[in-house]
Amino acid sequence: MKKDQPLHGRRSMFRIAACLGAAAVGGLLVSERAETPGRTRTAGPVAGPSAAAAPPKATSYRLRPMTAFAPPVLRRAKPPVRRRPLLEVPDAGRAMVLTFDDGPDPRYTPDILAVLREHEVRAMFFVCGEMATDNRDLLREMAADGHVVGNHTWSHPLIPTLPPSRIRDQLGRTSEVIEKTLGEAPLWYRAPYGAWNRHSFEIGADLGMEPLGWTVDTLDWMRPGTSSIVRRVLRGAAPGVIVLSHDAGGNRSQSVSALRRYLPELLEDGYRITVPRR
Repeated sequence: MKKDQPLHGRRSMFRIAACLGAAAVGGLLVSERAETPGRTRTAGPVAGPSAAAAPPKATSYRLRPMTAFAPPVLRRAKPPVRRRPLLEVPDAGRAMVLTFDDGPDPRYTPDILAVLREHEVRAMFFVCGEMATDNRDLLREMAADGHVVGNHTWSHPLIPTLPPSRIRDQLGRTSEVIEKTLGEAPLWYRAPYGAWNRHSFEIGADLGMEPLGWTVDTLDWMRPGTSSIVRRVLRGAAPGVIVLSHDAGGNRSQSVSALRRYLPELLEDGYRITVPRR
């Protein structure tokens, strides 16, 4: 969100390795990173004219690397089209996920990052494109600390009111800002207000992202008081829970203060604060 908002307005084909000689067999190599999206990389250097000369004897030829036909590393496969967002982190043990929406905001995001850094935990930040484009340094700081940067649309609209072309524009522009800033496109997205529709699931999947919802809403956007936010988090704490908070879209000083209180309590209670993996 660019501005503070009131309550109800807030928010291939595989390349075949050439057969060089009767005994050579081609193969495919697909490489993916564990926690970040794979990027298409160019193939190895193409051999020059000298490489087209008569091949050496078979015994030594089989030992030479097939540089002229090195297979490409492919992009990560697109996720399935969901019918509902993911609402918990399965098989994560006694773990919880903290998420922050609407930023980054230079007034509150740095303090949230500092608290997370102090306790050496990682979280997820679902950023709005119009905020991210003006605060790319905060995006880099998030990534440097190991946090997951997700897509929260460009301007925080109510998705079901938009035609598919506008939904693609909202998600696509934001993914582009994130990718240009961090070198990797986001793997996760969240619909503003939790308002999803079929088009958003289809377009999100086409852009390589999984939809992530939440199970505990701190209601911090209502500014109910720091103690109220803390109580909601601690009462809702459970394995696999995803907590929704905000680091922008209004005065988020209570969100920062609450994080300072409930995070150490969660850790003392044996919870592991983590991020989902893909």
